Amino acid sequence: IFAHSSCLLALGHGVRRLHVSAALFVKAKVAMSRYEPTTCVNYQKLRSNLDIVRKRLDRPLTLSEKIVYGHLDDPSGQEIVRGRTYLRLRPDRVAMQDATAQMAMLQFISSGLPRVAVPSTIHCDHLIEAQVGGTQDLQRAKEVNQEVYNFLATSAAKYGVGFWKPGSGIIHQIILENYAYPGVMVIGTDSHTPNGGGLGGICIGVGGADAVDVMAGIPWELKCPNVIGVKLTGSLSGWTSPKDVILKVAGILTVKGGTGAIVEYHGPGVDSISCTGMGTICNMGAEIGATTSVFPYNHRMKTYLEKTGRGEIATLSEENKDILVPDPGCHYDQLIEINLSELKPHINGPFTPDLAHPVAEIGAVAEKSGWPLEVKVGLIGSCTNSSYEDMGRAASLAKQALDHGLKCKAQFTVTPGSEQIRATIERDGYAKILRDVGGVVLANACGPCIGQWDRRDVKKGEKNTIVTSFNRNFTARNDANPATHAFVTSPEIVTALAIAGTLKFNPETDYLTAPNGEKFKLVPPTGDELPTRDFDPGQDTYQQPPPDSSSVHVDVNPQSNRLQLLEPFEKWDGRDLEDMQVLIKVKGKCTTDHISAAGPWLKFRGHLDNISNNLLIGAVNIENDAVNKVRNQLTGEYGGVPDIARYYKKNGIQWVVVGDENYGEGSSREHAALEPRHLGGRVIIVKSFARIHETNLKKQGLLPLTFADPHDYDKIRPDDKISIIGLKKFAPGKPLKAVLKHSDGSQDTIQLNHTFNETQIEWFQAGSALNRMKELQ
Repeated sequence: IFAHSSCLLALGHGVRRLHVSAALFVKAKVAMSRYEPTTCVNYQKLRSNLDIVRKRLDRPLTLSEKIVYGHLDDPSGQEIVRGRTYLRLRPDRVAMQDATAQMAMLQFISSGLPRVAVPSTIHCDHLIEAQVGGTQDLQRAKEVNQEVYNFLATSAAKYGVGFWKPGSGIIHQIILENYAYPGVMVIGTDSHTPNGGGLGGICIGVGGADAVDVMAGIPWELKCPNVIGVKLTGSLSGWTSPKDVILKVAGILTVKGGTGAIVEYHGPGVDSISCTGMGTICNMGAEIGATTSVFPYNHRMKTYLEKTGRGEIATLSEENKDILVPDPGCHYDQLIEINLSELKPHINGPFTPDLAHPVAEIGAVAEKSGWPLEVKVGLIGSCTNSSYEDMGRAASLAKQALDHGLKCKAQFTVTPGSEQIRATIERDGYAKILRDVGGVVLANACGPCIGQWDRRDVKKGEKNTIVTSFNRNFTARNDANPATHAFVTSPEIVTALAIAGTLKFNPETDYLTAPNGEKFKLVPPTGDELPTRDFDPGQDTYQQPPPDSSSVHVDVNPQSNRLQLLEPFEKWDGRDLEDMQVLIKVKGKCTTDHISAAGPWLKFRGHLDNISNNLLIGAVNIENDAVNKVRNQLTGEYGGVPDIARYYKKNGIQWVVVGDENYGEGSSREHAALEPRHLGGRVIIVKSFARIHETNLKKQGLLPLTFADPHDYDKIRPDDKISIIGLKKFAPGKPLKAVLKHSDGSQDTIQLNHTFNETQIEWFQAGSALNRMKELQ
């Protein structure tokens, strides 16, 4: 797995050099009697880099700065200015979920490199559709996705990547249980990778091309993040849960308030939150646009490491605690204070995760707003809330209902986060209680959270309400029904509302009625943070790469409709981009779900041409307020967005997308950048971008540009032809000009800003970052 023959392990402030034949790996028990090497916990390297950076900056450091700057490729020469300079970093690990791993591995294969340079894993969690129950759904997924799973398993074995089979669990729970540790830097091809911040790591969601860079041993670029501090005081109690912290923060910062920043939690209130609870908070930090989120090392993390078989790492972390917490007097670019003792249970939505309401008020707000009050389905689990503690607290409420003869009025589903969680809640009786109250235990996978849900209780277009413990609730995300009003909240509140069957139920004050007419209130939920006995690891679901992979063959059938080898994109021809057609001028929110829908489209994530048939089919066209209906400016006829894009490409016409604020928020899926590039797009012009999507566009050779004056958005007409002027002198910090030629013969010239640095300009000129990598080999 490692490119080097030895590594350093920090023991306090001393160092031991351990050879591969000796104790190179700190090991973690992950299943049965099987051990899987996690990583070399190299605190000495972190400390050495920090010593250099401290001398240069001469100021107290935040925790996130310690971990980020501790992973600098060149701590002596790297320019460090928050919010301005690009850092070249050396992450410790790469993690990929199966939907994004397909394209990442196809790109890695295209690079021509023989083996990954850093520890990397693939996790099969996205392709399992929820239909009837865990066992049946998992078996069906294995059959339906056999070709893709075989490709991922063999490519992982060929190139030295660990492979977690279908049924192993959700990527972020697996990372927390096995790979995350205080001070680690992980990049993952999923936007909720920040979940690992609950164990004190800097874990960042990226696109597949970024993952390829790291797997290739190339320093990874990140714009030096600002740091938002969230000071927690008081302590959690009663109905208030860790989820309420991030629901509150989302309401404060909104879906773009964390863009370009790491959110760093600190203060005395931190100690009242479990390690997995801290993971929940960091996980959903993706919904405020944050680069990542992180908590300081404490006894909760120590206990979790020990309980998950990593006592050695806990010991090392204790001995290096000074570099795993913020320095006294460190400066935050923004500071938010939350008193946990005063925090009330929250529920956010519908249609956006930053529309925050106290649970006590949601019934009245829904009634006033015309949102359906009846809760049709309650869903607990997902990568955000599927820990042992989450399941235990939900089960404590279900048990109270059962003791009074009640079951859920709403449908109720339960998604365990991992095979280890599933096996342990089965052993300890939680799963039975949740089934008895009316729940269906689904497979250890993402399922409905990402739209993998064969929902049949309502028709498409039928207005209804669901409540989930998920992280994201964009229009049609969970069930492909744009009329579904999805609310995100804690597993405890989901369970209570599923039992009551209505948004008007406030469990803190309202009573339920038993079948015998008895009125009773639910007692606030309780649950053990970790099992009293050790975790039950369940079934062995891990495939370790062989030491010699020369005999492993990776097969991609040219006739496949699921997988397709990649062809390099064309290089820039050295000229300005002239007379490009506007494909669509997008109105309002445009997430990566709008740009490249998930759900049934997930099956094409390894086939660029096929998945490009979903390009922007969810985006609203400002010309007619319709989705997937744009005018073909050559014929005058209307058609679907991907169809018109293909028509323009066939006729040699390059095109532009025009968008609004926070364009590309949500998932890390790089398909939202690959698809427009594949279908002939060259430029995306918007008011502002979400971080990951902007980087993904650059990686694929597109030009993501922003209006210098946001009001210039109004100057662009759907039938304009747009030219980008000044590309021969394209340089960092130097704006570009766009000439807008209107159909009436008039024209406007506007200024467009960009965030390209020298290296990223080379990506554009080469046609993509992958093309540039090959040029440098």
